[in-house]
Amino acid sequence: MNATANGHSDHRPSGWRRWLTTTNHKDIGTLYLWFSFVMFMLGGIMALLIRAELFQPGLQFLEPERFNQIVTLHGLIMVFGAIMPAFVGFANWMIPLQIGASDMAFGRLNNWSFWLLIPASLLLITSLFVPGGAAGVGWTLYPPLSVQMGIGMDLTIFAVHILGISSILGSINIITTVLNLRAPGMTMMKIPMFTWTWLITAFLVIAVMPVFAGAVTMILTDRHFGTSFFSAAGGGDPILYQHVFWFFGHPEVYIVILPGFGIISQVVPAFSRKPLFGYTSMVYATGSIAILGFFVWGHHMFTSGMPVTAQLFYMYATMLIAVPTGVKVFNWIATMWRGQLTFETPMLFALGFIFLFVMGGFSGLVLAMTAVDVQMHSTYYVVAHFHYTMVAGALFSAFAAVYFWLPKWTGHMYDEKLAKLHFWLTMIFFNVTFFVQHFLGLAGMPRRIPDYALQFADFNMISSIGAFGLGLSQLLFLYIVIVCIKGGAPAAAKPWDGAEGLEWEVPSPAPHHTWEVQPVVK
Repeated sequence: MNATANGHSDHRPSGWRRWLTTTNHKDIGTLYLWFSFVMFMLGGIMALLIRAELFQPGLQFLEPERFNQIVTLHGLIMVFGAIMPAFVGFANWMIPLQIGASDMAFGRLNNWSFWLLIPASLLLITSLFVPGGAAGVGWTLYPPLSVQMGIGMDLTIFAVHILGISSILGSINIITTVLNLRAPGMTMMKIPMFTWTWLITAFLVIAVMPVFAGAVTMILTDRHFGTSFFSAAGGGDPILYQHVFWFFGHPEVYIVILPGFGIISQVVPAFSRKPLFGYTSMVYATGSIAILGFFVWGHHMFTSGMPVTAQLFYMYATMLIAVPTGVKVFNWIATMWRGQLTFETPMLFALGFIFLFVMGGFSGLVLAMTAVDVQMHSTYYVVAHFHYTMVAGALFSAFAAVYFWLPKWTGHMYDEKLAKLHFWLTMIFFNVTFFVQHFLGLAGMPRRIPDYALQFADFNMISSIGAFGLGLSQLLFLYIVIVCIKGGAPAAAKPWDGAEGLEWEVPSPAPHHTWEVQPVVK
């Protein structure tokens, strides 16, 4: 396809009006990605404040109340401000390209779902500066603390509502686009894996976001309108909130990780120069993970006094989820088996993802065993486990995606040597930061504490050094991306010779309006 077919791609507003009013999926995808990176840096600064405080025993920089507020905001900003918008950004950019659609189904709704993120994030951040400070209850917002907090808690509740609306609108858009705007000849079982994982993720978002909204609304009415949903003094039950929250919270883990699985399923075949092994089983495994994710929420609550029968059910259901996840890992390895592998940066991040995510999965199996979990609950072992799944999972797959698709977005190749340096720095410092936290947890160090006993000092110091190295490494990533946007070697339409799919048929950079005539898939 030549650029002349896209002649009217220049008829668009320029300057700030282009970005404010755009309904183009590429512009909106770009906005999402930049927003998520800003929030990632902000959440990262909070993480560094936490690790600076924990560098040695005693209170250094933060009052205990402020420490808990920073911990809470770090969690909320990273999950709802950094990871989810980043994946929505990839979806906006790539799904229409992958399925041969001219744009997303609802352009204005798409614009609206992005701009909702700005007031929501401002509410979260300004909650730090109101009387009483931000919500200091942990990102789970458990009562009774969340019922007693100051006005910062109300701002957090409203922020969560707006973020939830944004996610639901984006998901409706993705589902409609994938089901209705596919190119002729592209049956459901020909859709690229990234699009499949997002389709399933979008259904998950629509199913569980309203549940979270309901839970925080019940907290709001407990706080201001005299209800007693979660207040034991009025006959309510704080444990009820935990059930409702984790019914949302566990599928949320898969909302964060499934698009990452999709990205890895695009990158691994491209650099193995082989089709994805077991495409059909990958689709069914993704669906199985999504469905099983609704039945395992109780494993977050083994210490809440649940009956032994329920503990057994949740233990076995949690172990069962390892089966479809194992299918995915097996398929990635089988794809690489006897392939013509090359190790460009996207492939390095994909391999880093597989290695670290499997480690996180194993510590998850450890925590699935009730007797073990009772010992580990609310210790740093849990912190290590979910950072191995969430950070290694979401972040490494996001980096793989950026390096994989950046030539398509910008029309330039990035600096491969610097990108590989970024990978190795991230990989090493990530493990220095979080691996030792397993031992802290095994030794009994509780999470969310600003001070600790002397026996935890050495591992905490190592973890803090790793965290600062990990944070500073991301400045190199920012530099690589900006240099690539400004210039660099021109990228071919298909910069990776093993890559397959419609997105590699259009020139690099992808034109403003991708297809004047919809392609036909043979």
